[in-house]
Amino acid sequence: MIVTHSQQHCDEEKEEEEAHLLDTTTTTTTQSMIEFERDGQLRARKGFELFGVEMSPDTVAIALVYFVQGVLGLARLAVNFFLKDDLHLDPAEAALLSGLSSLPWLIKPLYGFISDGIPLFGYRRRSYLVLCGLLGTASWAALATLVDNKYAAMATILFSSLSVAFSDVVVDSMVVERARGESQGTSGSLQSLCWGSSATGGIVSAYFSGYFVATYGVRFVFGVTAMLPLITAAVAGLVHEERSSHASSSAAGFWDPEAQGNVVEVKGSGGFLKTSKRQLGYLWQTVKEPNIFLPTIFIFLWQATPTSETAMFFFTTNRLKFGPEFLGRVRLVTAVASLVGVGIYNSYLKHVSLQKMFFWSTIVGTGLGLTQLMLVTGMNRILGISDQWFSIGDSLVLTVLGQVSFMPILVLAARLCPPGVEATLFATLMSISNGASVTGGFLGAGLTRFLGVTSNNFQNLALLVLLCNLSSLLPLPFLGLLPSETELQATVEKAEKALGSKKE
Repeated sequence: MIVTHSQQHCDEEKEEEEAHLLDTTTTTTTQSMIEFERDGQLRARKGFELFGVEMSPDTVAIALVYFVQGVLGLARLAVNFFLKDDLHLDPAEAALLSGLSSLPWLIKPLYGFISDGIPLFGYRRRSYLVLCGLLGTASWAALATLVDNKYAAMATILFSSLSVAFSDVVVDSMVVERARGESQGTSGSLQSLCWGSSATGGIVSAYFSGYFVATYGVRFVFGVTAMLPLITAAVAGLVHEERSSHASSSAAGFWDPEAQGNVVEVKGSGGFLKTSKRQLGYLWQTVKEPNIFLPTIFIFLWQATPTSETAMFFFTTNRLKFGPEFLGRVRLVTAVASLVGVGIYNSYLKHVSLQKMFFWSTIVGTGLGLTQLMLVTGMNRILGISDQWFSIGDSLVLTVLGQVSFMPILVLAARLCPPGVEATLFATLMSISNGASVTGGFLGAGLTRFLGVTSNNFQNLALLVLLCNLSSLLPLPFLGLLPSETELQATVEKAEKALGSKKE
């Protein structure tokens, strides 16, 4: 057979094409196997996620501290009944005492300075979590055994509140470190993890809060509650934190954003004052930005409206005769509703603009809040709805909406914080929010006393509920104080560059 040169050339080209195709197929298969293996390793390394957040030991510690905050609700009903039945306070006095016991939440920046500035036994996070847990246990143990007057009650509740507020600052600084520079959606997922954990704790304790009060009494509940802060102390071991070699029993290590390694060793109070003054300078440099200062004003206005919550508690227990066990069931419903609210926000609303969220949550919340007038006036019974079922349904809806509307405040506050002052600035913003809530409580207490609402006289309770709910609309004209997404990101970057230039 004679093979021409052209035929031989065609055969060679065909063989080369087949070899190239084989090589390409082999290479593609190998790359696919490598990518598959890499994806598998990434999934294995990524681990378990909750609310879209990877559950590392640090995030587990954050979730557990928030869980403890929720499960401490076990004593909430016990405290209310203790003030009302054991100490015989009227609604205005109980509201005033509750407001005073919230004072530790108003000085959270101080805890930020302490935790950022003074590594205790070499740690800025772990040591303080342990101390907070022990303080909480001691406070609730005192309530269970020693307290028998309103002044001692206020002091012990104050210390228990201090333990929770300080531990909250510590874990919030860890949250802010993770939220810094992230999108609104990612920051929303972190806040959903925190408050979802808190709501889960509330669910765990909700029903038993009423059952234990009705069956064993308030002192028993305080004794059980005393065990719970020990969880906060225990989870300190999960926090990933390098021990500072500079801190010792004879010299304190202070957190200084300008220092190499961020920890410097100074002796005496002068170093702490110098470092604190520098931190205050960083804080002021950040807060004076209009796109941070103005939203802070809005947060205060939005939270500072008066509330009728304490008066309604006295009405439902003294007039409607709701017992502790039933109120425990209501708390169970509201705890589940709170978790549902977190889920709704995380799934559908975390990408909605802040202005739109605040506007519609305020409008809808005010309208639904007015349904409490039906319970006060007895209109629900005219419609064939019992007081118990109406109270459960009303609490369910209002709690879902309340949690949905509160989440944007947390997201906004977390995203306003540049590095270097994240713990202190976030604590400052949350203190302003808490201060506004306490202001609202004091305004509600004053309004309650002015209208003559007492433990037995509820003649003007409907007017009190009406005024408190309509006042929620007052902050709406100030929605323009909130920055857009672009303005917010630009402000944080500007503050970060300003802090960086100071360090240089």
